[in-house]
Amino acid sequence: MTTRREAWPPGTPAWADITVPDLAVARAFYGPLLGWQFEVGGPETGYYTQAYVGDRRVVGIGEPMSDDPAPPPAWCVYLASDDLVATVAAVAEAGGKEVVPAMPILDFGSMAIVVDTAGAVFGIWEAASHTGWDVTDEPGSMVWCEVLVHDQPAAVAFYQQVFGYDVEDLGAPGFTYATLSLDGHPAAGIGGYGPQAGTDAPAAWTIYFAVTDTDASAAQVSELGGTVVSPPTDSTFGRMAIVSGPFGEVFALISPVGAT
Repeated sequence: MTTRREAWPPGTPAWADITVPDLAVARAFYGPLLGWQFEVGGPETGYYTQAYVGDRRVVGIGEPMSDDPAPPPAWCVYLASDDLVATVAAVAEAGGKEVVPAMPILDFGSMAIVVDTAGAVFGIWEAASHTGWDVTDEPGSMVWCEVLVHDQPAAVAFYQQVFGYDVEDLGAPGFTYATLSLDGHPAAGIGGYGPQAGTDAPAAWTIYFAVTDTDASAAQVSELGGTVVSPPTDSTFGRMAIVSGPFGEVFALISPVGAT
């Protein structure tokens, strides 16, 4: 497990949040499922709550702050940057696009939302007082993030150009996957959709949350109003399931190998 109070290294997944139509419904789902406690922000932060494991923050959940139609709820993974303007420029140079322009968030830090060359949306976070999540790799917290695309080599080239990752190919016949590492530490993964996914499957980032018992947690997803998209299966890294929350947002659950 990892507890960290400092800013995450550039290119490392550092935060995730989601905008939902109803915060109360989201709290009622994620609280029991992942053991989260919630702290609701004041008027200065809008309708936003941070989820905690103990006293360590893990993600943010908010409601739309205007009457404009909100996009379908989806978890947004933020990659850390120590120079937001330069990183957004690097995204554009590599063929990506800025979706939400770079902006400061009070004294917490600065953010932008961008899209990669495959169409997958992600965020960029330059920390100030808010350094991102405080805990990873234990139940209720993020344990892995990955992006799935149709043209995996092109996506690898994009992320490598923007963040300078080292790439390790883990592919095998019928399986296209690579890890993106920084200073020898795996940061994220990039996978290629297989033919069974169909050409309409959207490129997207997925966040994996650690649980102690994937089968029990997957069953609880259904009880709490979510859906099991892909039932629990064993993998090299642990027993995992793909699920969706009460608003259709997709994420993964995994009980990692060797977890206690």
